[in-house]
Amino acid sequence: MIARLIVAGVNVVRLNFSHGTAEEHIQRAEIVRKIAAQLNRPIGVLCDLQGPKIRIGKFEQGKITLKMGDIFILDADCPLGRQEKVGLDYKSLPQEVSAGQKLLLDDGRIVMEINRVQGNKIHCVVITGGVLSNNKGINLQGGGLAADALTQKDREDIKTAVALEADYIAISFPKNAADIEYAKSLIRKAGGTASLVAKIERAEAIDHLEVMIDASDAIMVARGDLGVEVGDAAVPGLQKRMIRMARAQNKLVITATQMMESMITSPIPTRAEVSDVANAVLDGTDAVMLSAETASGQYPLETVQAMHRVCVEAEKDYFSQAEFSAPDNVFLHTDESVAMAAIYTAQHLNVKAIATLTQSGNTAQWLSRADNEVPIYALSPDKVARRKLTLYRGVYPYPIDQAGKSRDEILREMEGVLLQNGVVEKDDLVIFTFGEPIGSPGGTNTFKIIKIGEHRVT
Repeated sequence: MIARLIVAGVNVVRLNFSHGTAEEHIQRAEIVRKIAAQLNRPIGVLCDLQGPKIRIGKFEQGKITLKMGDIFILDADCPLGRQEKVGLDYKSLPQEVSAGQKLLLDDGRIVMEINRVQGNKIHCVVITGGVLSNNKGINLQGGGLAADALTQKDREDIKTAVALEADYIAISFPKNAADIEYAKSLIRKAGGTASLVAKIERAEAIDHLEVMIDASDAIMVARGDLGVEVGDAAVPGLQKRMIRMARAQNKLVITATQMMESMITSPIPTRAEVSDVANAVLDGTDAVMLSAETASGQYPLETVQAMHRVCVEAEKDYFSQAEFSAPDNVFLHTDESVAMAAIYTAQHLNVKAIATLTQSGNTAQWLSRADNEVPIYALSPDKVARRKLTLYRGVYPYPIDQAGKSRDEILREMEGVLLQNGVVEKDDLVIFTFGEPIGSPGGTNTFKIIKIGEHRVT
């Protein structure tokens, strides 16, 4: 099934560290990488940390049913829940809430208003009832809970993610840039090179968006918990704002949560889900993410096929609203200037493709921010860089062997890679970008327009 999902269009596989053991995650990553190698496709691995999910405890009978008007107690000292109360895994909750505030349980399906807080007990009245079962999550409407973004489990899971050579590590519930910098330091201390994804899902994170985006390598518009905290009506506007801000800061952005939710049990999506995925593409997102649909749903292959179909169709009508430039048209980096020159040329010349020779992927990232209709082929000898490049919108990574080759030999090699993969034909115009002297890491400073077939290809 994993092989079929990759063929259907999956570029990055997410391992959810809220479930499973370290050994299981390592084994799954190995399976993904083995299949990707067999298919000769680069596939990224994203490890998603659980974070401080604030949950209730367990019930004697596993679940209860609450009705509007019921009195219910969240008791930090309760070992096993009954009809009138339940325990808390986050023992500090009674000290962080007060009368009049609303608690949202089970992703907002059950709503309670706090009457009073007495010691370690939170006395509530049920506003919206329903079935409440073991270990359901709790959100405070409007946000404001002080739980640290990285738990002890997360710190151990970072070591596991580094051990399996994760390409991306996502931190759950960060409040500010300091949380992101701390996670980065733990990744580097463990010897990892993974890029960090900040999941924006706390209300208070909205007030620090710019610095959080700046501190991270990518962000995830995590619409589930965010919608519970800020209200569902606010999420679409925030999604557009976050995507716009991330792209302006040259950062990657993933849009996630319930994108094809009905396909957990249905072989076809709803029209609303199709519109949701398409709108994320039209907003400018780099990636759209599936969760339960492929992790535990009945139709994982059909879901990926449907999402792929919608993305391809939406891209036909995508027009960027952003200017690909630094403020006041001043570029701060040479590779940004070269990327802009390549994009401008591609838009005014009948160019079939842009091929960038890259070690780090930076130039490919600048190129992908430009919303160019011309495909970008990132040629890199580094397998880790190629796996990371799988998340960049409009970028297709390919391996290239440049060891010991001269400038002209490498240019012929670049041409050969494009021809061998069937992405260009003889007489096509192609833009190459690269750094000189060849082989020096960093510093793309050259672009060249060539006609395929003019030189002998090795």
